[in-house]
Amino acid sequence: MISFLRGTVAHVGLSSAVIDLNGAGMSVNATPQTLSRLRQGEEGKLFTSLIVREDSLTLFGFSTDDEREVFDVLLSVSGVGPRLALAVLAVHDPEAVRVAAHSGDGKAFTKVPGIGPKVAGRIVLELAGKLVPHGTPGGTVPAAVTVTAWKGQVVAAMTSLGWSEKDATASIDKALADSPEIAEKGNVAEILRTTLRWLGQDGARAGNRVGSRG
Repeated sequence: MISFLRGTVAHVGLSSAVIDLNGAGMSVNATPQTLSRLRQGEEGKLFTSLIVREDSLTLFGFSTDDEREVFDVLLSVSGVGPRLALAVLAVHDPEAVRVAAHSGDGKAFTKVPGIGPKVAGRIVLELAGKLVPHGTPGGTVPAAVTVTAWKGQVVAAMTSLGWSEKDATASIDKALADSPEIAEKGNVAEILRTTLRWLGQDGARAGNRVGSRG
């Protein structure tokens, strides 16, 4: 695995750069923010992730190891490929992605070109617990997060998955009726998982509605 590249910047384009490594030019795809930090003719360093396909080997470059880590985690979401993961980092910095994933903020991901409500909901669902904001011990949210705050975030995540706001709200209340300790912690990702388990859903059948259960 190629962890990083350090060499002379031979070319900087709109979506990629070429790093000269002792006479060998390595093409690296990157976000506009990362590319803006490179200067042609000067030394540059990029942390990299190598994507292997049957017919290609493609390098993606990042200014920091944190960016690369978030990129790799985004690739674990079904339906999210490297181009889309890179687009997320072109819109949001790594910490913003962590916060959105941890808090269940699907709307943050719909700001990325190519990501609609369903994909955003899938990202929130599949990244729950995988990305935690820095400075958040134990994967829990700060005590200052109120019921009103987390409920709105969970409802937003569920509506992006296909439920109506009314059905989502009712399901959350019923799912947490026997688990008040989960509600007290205010962990959006945990509350979302608990509600989906109560519904008997795995997140893949987003078309089903709570109302159809009656």
